[in-house]
Amino acid sequence: MPESESPWRPALAPALMLRHDSVRGTDLLLLPERVVVLEGHAGQIVGLCDGTRTVRAIVDELAERYPGAPVATEVPSFLDRLHQEGWLK
Repeated sequence: MPESESPWRPALAPALMLRHDSVRGTDLLLLPERVVVLEGHAGQIVGLCDGTRTVRAIVDELAERYPGAPVATEVPSFLDRLHQEGWLK
């Protein structure tokens, strides 16, 4: 089954937090003893990972926000990388 068709409903791992840094003008992923700076629209993607939306729903919402952007191919692989890092459950 393609990743975008998966029933997985990604959510941040319990010890992580998503925060916006107004000084830097970017989103940050706060991990224990580590900060990851999210570039581009990565913070918006992670923000949709609330455990209620499937990957397909996240892709559909982003495709509506950003018509013509390659969200169908890039977002599932981005979420998979975050899952492999242990940042999404």
